Formats: sequence, structure tokens, C-alpha cells
Amino acid sequence: MKFHEFDLHDDILDALYDMGFDEATQVQEHTIPLILEGHDMIGCAQTGTGKTAAFMLPIIEKVSQLDPGKTRALIIVPTRELAIQIEQQVQGFSYYAGTTSCAIYGGGDGKEWEVQRKALDKGVDIIVATPGKLISFIDNDIAQLKDVEYVVLDEADRMLDIGFHDDIIRIFSHLPVKRQTLMFSATMPPKIRQLAAKVLKDPKEFAVAISKPAEGVLQAAYVCHEDQKLPLIQSLIAGKDDCQSIIVFSSTKRKVNLIVRALQKKGLDAQGISSDLEQKEREEVLMKFRARQTRIIVATDVLSRGIDIKDINLVVNFDVPGDAEDYVHRIGRTARANTTGIALTFVNEDDMYKFQQIEALIESEVFKAPLPPELGEGPEWKVIQKRKGGKKGNFKKKGNYGGGNKRPQKNSGPGGNRS
Repeated sequence: MKFHEFDLHDDILDALYDMGFDEATQVQEHTIPLILEGHDMIGCAQTGTGKTAAFMLPIIEKVSQLDPGKTRALIIVPTRELAIQIEQQVQGFSYYAGTTSCAIYGGGDGKEWEVQRKALDKGVDIIVATPGKLISFIDNDIAQLKDVEYVVLDEADRMLDIGFHDDIIRIFSHLPVKRQTLMFSATMPPKIRQLAAKVLKDPKEFAVAISKPAEGVLQAAYVCHEDQKLPLIQSLIAGKDDCQSIIVFSSTKRKVNLIVRALQKKGLDAQGISSDLEQKEREEVLMKFRARQTRIIVATDVLSRGIDIKDINLVVNFDVPGDAEDYVHRIGRTARANTTGIALTFVNEDDMYKFQQIEALIESEVFKAPLPPELGEGPEWKVIQKRKGGKKGNFKKKGNYGGGNKRPQKNSGPGGNRS
């Protein structure tokens, strides 16, 4: 379905044309008409499915027809990065429509607070905010929500994981009872259903591609010892000159620094990003990465959700994520918008069970690639099952994906740190 087939104003269609948007995704095709009709909605869609445009286009359509100077729409998100990204997209979508917007988030300096305060004092049409910072503005009588007609909870499952449930309920206590509320989540556990029952009214439901990687992602895993990971990633990336945009995910901030140094030693253009950096520094790293001025970015899970960077060629999971759902979001950085990409995961002895949980979730066995010969042999792949009482039992699987039990000489690196 083409965007011009929706009942959207020409100003919005002109902006979409300028941004290169032509054909709607499945999420957009099913949700935009329902949102335009005024229904509350709960949508289950993973990253990369176009859900931001799905809720923002109809909201901009409606807000642009109202008197300016009052906040009419509120988008609540879990992280500052997602707040910045969505607000940037709002600026693009509403370029000709004339609606105003502001991102509200913490982690910056006093100057950012003042810029955000002045924007709210002027009266912006659309606020994109993280819960904690928004409550701070509410408590200081800066954010006025009495005129809000449209509310979106984006990445609702992640907000609850972080611990924002009480903050969300507090924010909703300041909102008008008469409003249209939309909730988007990558997963739909019972706690999301419970929250939806509190804030939505007779919602329409939509789900797409639940917990499944995009079809264009070529997945593979390397079964390796922990001390083989650094030389492995050096070898893999050094040999992939055609991959011009690469994200490496690590479980800890310490490993981010180790990986960056190891890649830079090989003459590879790599930068790290984690919560150790100031907000301005993180934005500069992301800006350079988007502009292709930096080829490789190494990150903790701060980037696994909500950062819309196009044309990622390769995603490397240096560590297996602790949550099977996070695997989908990590590798969702590549193969976006019907493109293709590669996702590689390093699996050590301790992480075999976690990776098997991932394979169960995505209902697919990921190919176990052989290690480069110069790295020696990796651990033997084993099927690990939980025994009664929660203990894990080891069961050898026929086939030797990573080699035998011989270990290579230890390399300097993360050592035996468990991910």
C-alpha cells in the first residue's frame, strides 16, 4: 500500500516524498487507518517494522488541524536516545505541516534543561519524553498536560523492565480522561496486558513478527572460548571490507573499551558508546556513525532498541544477551526496511544454554560456523537442559561445531569474565 492511499494531508505526503518514503510497511498499513479513526490501540511489533511512522503520521495529521500553542500529543519512551530519534523523525514528517515538537530527557547539563523549559513555555504541539524527566517537569509546573489528546507508550515492555511502571501511572494521572492512547511493545507479557487494562479503552490489537528476526538477516554463531573472542572479532571484521557499517554489542562497559582498543590495534575505525559517556559525547559518536565517518561502533545494550540507523551491514554479539528477546532487538539493527544484513554471535561454554533459549524463541537453529584455523579449537557444542530444581544438565550433541576440547594459548582480553 502506498502512503498516498492513506487519508493524509498533502503537507505530510510531501514530507514523506522528500524523505524517500513510498510504500507502507505491514504495521503502517494496518494501524494508520485505525488510529485516524480514533481507536485506542495496543500493537506488538519489533524494531525495524516502521512503527514510529505508524503512530506519528496520524497524530501529526490530527494535531496539525488544532490550534497551536498547546501540547496536544505526548510520546513516552524508555531512553533519551529513542526520545531524540523520534523527535527528529517528527521534525521530518511535520516539516510542511508546521507542527512543533520537543524532546524531554535527562542525562545532559543545565543548558539542556533550560532549552527544554523554554520550549515547553512556548507551548509545543508534541512532546517526546522519558518518564523520569517528564515527571520532573510536571513537579516543577513546567509541563502542562491538560490539553493532551493523543498519548503513545513506545517500547512499553522496556519501560517496565527498567522500572518505570509507577512513573507511567503518575503521568497518566495528569492526563485528561478523554484521550486517544496507543501502546506499542515488542513483547506482550502479562505485565503489559495489566498496564494496557489500566490506560487503554476498548483497544484494537495488532501484532506482527513477534520475536522473530527480519527475514533478510543471515545469522551464524561461533562457538568459542572467552579468550578467543577478541582475536575472532579482529579476524572477522578485518576480512569484511564490504561491511561499511558495523555494530558490536557487549554485555559490559569494560568490554566495550577492550573491544575498541583491540579493533583499533588492527587499524580498524572503531568507537565505543556506553553510559560512561556524557550525553553530548554519545550523540557525537552516533552522529559520526550515521554519517559514515565511523565504520564500527561498539556498544552496550543502550543501542539495542530504538536507534534508527539505516543500512547496518553487520551486527556482532560479542556476548550472548541475557534475555532471548534482546537478541532479536540487537540483530534487528541490520536488515531493516527489507534490506539484508549479517548477524554473528560468539557463544562461550557458559552461554550455550542462553543461546539455545534464543533458538527456541526464534524457532530456528542458528548455523554454527567453524572458527578460523589459526585460533585453534573451540569448546564442543552441547545441548543443555534444565533439570528439576532449576539446575542445568549438560548433554553432548552429535557434531563438533567449534572443535574439540583443546584450548589455544591465552590472549590478552576480557579473560574469563562471564557475560
